[in-house]
Amino acid sequence: MKIAQRMEKLSPSVTMAITALGRELKAQGRDILSFSAGEPDFDTPEVIKEAAIKAIKDGHTKYTAVEGTKETKQAIINKLKKDHGLEYEEGDVVVSNGAKHSLFNLCQLLIEKGDEVIIPAPYWVTYPEQVKFSDGVPVFIETDDSTNFKITAEQLKAAITPKTKAIILNTPSNPTGGVYTKEELQAIGKILEGTDILVWSDEMYEKIMYDGKKFTAAAEASEDMYQRTITINGISKAVAMTGWRYGYIATPRKDIVKAMIKLQGQVTSNVNSVTLQAAVAALDGSADADIEKMRVQFEKRRDIALEQFNAIEGITCVKPDGAFYLFVNIKEVTSDSMKFAADLLEDKGVAVVPGDAFGIPGYFRFSFATDLESIQEGIKRIKEFVENK
Repeated sequence: MKIAQRMEKLSPSVTMAITALGRELKAQGRDILSFSAGEPDFDTPEVIKEAAIKAIKDGHTKYTAVEGTKETKQAIINKLKKDHGLEYEEGDVVVSNGAKHSLFNLCQLLIEKGDEVIIPAPYWVTYPEQVKFSDGVPVFIETDDSTNFKITAEQLKAAITPKTKAIILNTPSNPTGGVYTKEELQAIGKILEGTDILVWSDEMYEKIMYDGKKFTAAAEASEDMYQRTITINGISKAVAMTGWRYGYIATPRKDIVKAMIKLQGQVTSNVNSVTLQAAVAALDGSADADIEKMRVQFEKRRDIALEQFNAIEGITCVKPDGAFYLFVNIKEVTSDSMKFAADLLEDKGVAVVPGDAFGIPGYFRFSFATDLESIQEGIKRIKEFVENK
C-alpha cells in the first residue's frame, strides 16, 4: 500500500520529536531535564475540574452542535467584549479541538493552490506545515533580536504580492514571547487597507503578559482590522488545559464561519461535551485568580532564567513581554543550532528546541513553563556545556 503523496508535504514536528525523545531517555534511566514542550507545569484550576465533574453528573455526554454549544460560544463572546471591547454574535464563533485544529480548518477552507500566506519568522512550527499541506505557499519575513522578533509595516509591504491570501500573526509569540503593541498593529493594518488580505491572529498566550503591559488584540487595532481579522485562541496555555483540546475562532466574516462548520461537521463534529461545559468556567472569569497566580510565577521564572542566560559568555537573550519561552541567541557559540541541541541532550541531558524548527538557525527555544529548581539546574548544565565548547 502506498501512502498518499500529499503526506510528503508535511514535516514531523521537531518540538514533539524532541519532547518524545526526552521522555524515552528518561524512561531508560537518564537524568533528563526537558525544556522543549510548551506546556504549563500547573494543574488545571479546581473550579474548572469541578465544572467538568458536574457536567458529567448532569449528563452532558451527548453530541452537541458542531460549532459549540450556545453556553460556550456566549462565554467566548462575553470574554472578547470584556477584554477587548469587541462585538461578536453567535454566528461569528466556531469552537474546535484546539487552536491547531482551528488553524487547519482555516487553511483547508481558504487556501487554494498557489495562494501565499505571509508568516513572520521565527514562527510556530505548525504554521508553514499546514499552509503547505493545503497547497499554499508560505512566504517568510525574517526578524531578529533588534525588533524583539516582530515584523515592521515596511517588511510586510515588501512581502505582499497579488497572490497573498493572508498573514499569520502570533502575539504573544511562540517561540520568542514578542508582543505587538497597538501602534504596531495599526501600522500593519494601514498597509493592508484596500486589500482582501486576511489577518489570522493567534492569541493563545494573551493572558501571559509581563511587566504590567497590556495586550492588544489584532481585531481591536482598527475597524478595518476587525473586519479582516480571524482571531484564533483557546484555553490550553493560560488556563493549563493543554489536554482538554479546546480552541476557537471569532470573525465577523459569516461566510468563513459557515464554511468552517460545514468542514468540521464532516471531520470531527463537536468538541467533547464535557470540555465544552468546563470551558465556560475558564472563560467567564471564574478562574482568573488562578490564571494570575500562574502568570506571576511565570514572570518570576522568566526574570531569573533571563538573568542567568545573559550571564553566560557567548549567549544573549532579549526579554520577552509574554508567553513562557526564551529564544536564546547562540550565534557566538555555534552556527549549527541543530547539532548544539543534539549534543546538549546527549552530553548534559538537557532538551531544548533548535531555532531551525522555527525558521531561524542560531537560536534555541527554552520553555520556562516548569519548576524553578529544574530551570536553574538546566541553565547550569547549559553554561557548563557552552564553556566546554
